[in-house]
Amino acid sequence: MKKFVLLIALGTLLAANDIIIKESSCSVDKTVQNLKQILRKKGLGIFATINHQANAKMVGMQLQKSKMVIFGNPKMGTAFMQQDITTGLDLPLRVLVYRDSDGRVKMAYRDGTWLSAKHVLNAPKKVKKMNRALDKITEKAGQCLRD
Repeated sequence: MKKFVLLIALGTLLAANDIIIKESSCSVDKTVQNLKQILRKKGLGIFATINHQANAKMVGMQLQKSKMVIFGNPKMGTAFMQQDITTGLDLPLRVLVYRDSDGRVKMAYRDGTWLSAKHVLNAPKKVKKMNRALDKITEKAGQCLRD
């Protein structure tokens, strides 16, 4: 019985993981460049790019190459915030591009359903649309023949 409960608990934890990680065939910088180019073409606002490695270096620490692109669609974000203003704590969207300990470049972002799980939203079609867009954008951003 204990094993059964443990398996259910483990399954719940795995299902609750709302972070999607994809591998990129490009360098961190090229993936970020691709990501920004795609976002601009789609008319999305790019609000900031944070260089985590450079920030770590400023305080005398080391970190693998890591950049986060913060972006969004103010029209969709506003619609979410009109339903639950605290959604603004989790918007705009972000994609973290980083080199892992094995030297592979990856992109990480949250599955959009976490917004509905954490906030009082009634927008399943918009969340689904956001998930499809994030999937397509990151898939394309990670494609390189040679960097």
